[in-house]
Amino acid sequence: MNKGRFRVRAGVRDWLTAVGVAAALLVTGLSGHHSATGPGLPGYVLLVVGGLALAAGRRAPVAVLAATGLCAVGYQAAGFDVAAIAFLFAVYAAMRAGHRLITVVVSVAVLAALPLAALASSVHDTGEAFAQARGALQIAWLIAAGAAGEALRQAEQRADEAERTREETARRRADEERLHIARELHDSLTHQISVIKVQSEVAVHVARKRGEEVSEALLAIREASRDASRELRATLEALRDDDKSPPRGLDHVPELVERARKSGLQATLTIDGQPHDVPAAVSRTVYRIVQEALTNIARHADACTGSVRIDYRPDALAIRIDDNGKATPDSAPQPGIGLLGMRERVTALGGHLRAAPRSGGGFSVRAELPLERAS
Repeated sequence: MNKGRFRVRAGVRDWLTAVGVAAALLVTGLSGHHSATGPGLPGYVLLVVGGLALAAGRRAPVAVLAATGLCAVGYQAAGFDVAAIAFLFAVYAAMRAGHRLITVVVSVAVLAALPLAALASSVHDTGEAFAQARGALQIAWLIAAGAAGEALRQAEQRADEAERTREETARRRADEERLHIARELHDSLTHQISVIKVQSEVAVHVARKRGEEVSEALLAIREASRDASRELRATLEALRDDDKSPPRGLDHVPELVERARKSGLQATLTIDGQPHDVPAAVSRTVYRIVQEALTNIARHADACTGSVRIDYRPDALAIRIDDNGKATPDSAPQPGIGLLGMRERVTALGGHLRAAPRSGGGFSVRAELPLERAS
């Protein structure tokens, strides 16, 4: 939305500039010094066209440079003693766009043609000194316009580079903080949860060996410690992103599905389309979506089947995970941290995510990730 508004405003500014220059050229032509024969209608047309051509300077700077140069030579030949104002604007725009060599070549050609056109129309009759002064002034203005365009181009490049550097620095700091959190979690929680898990399992084993009834609280502690251990391990895998624990992606999705099968879920994986290389960010996001969806199925869905479908498209990658759990449109679960995390990952890549109960029962997670924007 903001980019669209910027383009509209830039287009309006271009047209205002073009109309203003065209008006200035026309007024100068009407009130200025003409040749002895008097200018005709083609000369007035060239004045207006030369100014209005600047409206396309942002889209086609080289074409506008050539057009304004030809118009300047044309209305000089038609008998108008009018400075090549539009051509100066075009030189500035072409240099700003980075067309340095062609701008210099066209400028030299126009500078050489303007005196010949003025001589042919007999506009200047004030002698050689006037012609030399006029030529020097035209060269100075062209150099100033080209230098201004080049300076602004370099300033914009430095601004873009600074923005990229800030983004890379922020991303690196986020990665470092994520790794720090992973290590802190490992140091502070893993040992305690492991101790609880081992002690609860030993207590259950001893009670059963003695023939005693195992309390529901003890069984709940054992199951909770197992779930907490699995969730902590998954969290640490998601947070770590260093050489010892490389990021996982599309190639590791079959492992997730196989792990879900071993846990008792009838999980299937279907791949549609022709597999091809995708950006690393998309690959990692697909893995996290499938991982989170299968985890939610195992924890909350009360489902016995789950299907994962990955669709390779020319410009996007689509993922769909369905289950036959107890979710219904009337009892939609509240979005948790996992779902919010999935949505943030997908949105950051310019994609779309839909996670909601299916009309026939069960839950469905659908995501579409564009490939061009993420590359």
